[in-house]
Parts: sequence; structure tokens; C-alpha cells
Amino acid sequence: MKYQLSKRSLDNLEGVHPDLAKVMKAAITNSPVDFTIVCGLRTTKQQQEIFAQGRTKPGLKVTNADGVKNLSNHQDEADGKRDGLGAAVDLYPFFLGKVQVNHIDTIARLKEIAAHIKKTAAAMGIKIIWGGDWRKPYDPPHFQLG
Repeated sequence: MKYQLSKRSLDNLEGVHPDLAKVMKAAITNSPVDFTIVCGLRTTKQQQEIFAQGRTKPGLKVTNADGVKNLSNHQDEADGKRDGLGAAVDLYPFFLGKVQVNHIDTIARLKEIAAHIKKTAAAMGIKIIWGGDWRKPYDPPHFQLG
């Protein structure tokens, strides 16, 4: 099946490093599973809000990056440059008519998508790191430049 990025996904790629955006745009066209990019570049304030989850705010802990002392690759300055570009995206599979964050098949579909994105990136000569390969934190929606 042939997919394309939605307006939401394209909007969320604004401010993402061009190499990572190029991989995502290429990967969607022949992905085994449709996907939606739910997050790209984050401000310090946005990163601090996510870090607060499971700590001072309800929810599960989803990051160890506090946005100030420990930067996320979603943030502009994480690579030591202030160039207005983030080097990470988060995505989820799109099936049964919607973005599936907590469906029983979400992780399995993310694994399929990740294998495809890694293969696509390798063919383009762009190094990608998948958060699903990490043990702590295990972060299967996360992809970043290597």
C-alpha cells in the first residue's frame, strides 16, 4: 500500500533536521504500516512539561531529559548548535481509522515501522537510532539522527 504524510505529520516535521525529515518522507511512501508523526521539535518548556509526567504531574514517565540540564534530541540546542532544528521525532501507527497509541498491536506495528525506517535510512546513507532498541528508557515511538 502507498501512504503519504498527513498535514499533521508535515506540520510536526517543521523544525526537524532535513535529513531526518527526508527519511520520514521517503519511508512513509512504502511503509508496511501507515504512521503519523506526533512530535518533532520541542521548546524547553514543552520538554519540561513532558519530563514532569510521572513526577510532579499525573501520567507515566516518558523521558529522562529534563530539558535544561539534560536536553532531548527533540530540542534545538541538543546537538550543541542553536540552528532551530531538532534531531528527533515521535510517531505512532495509524490503523483502524486513527492514531493508535495504546492499542494491543501498537508495539508490534511500531516494530514493523522501525525496521522499515532503519532500512530506508540506511539506503539513503543516513544513520537513525530507534528508541525501541533502548532498554532504559524503552521508547518505541522515538526516532533520532545517529
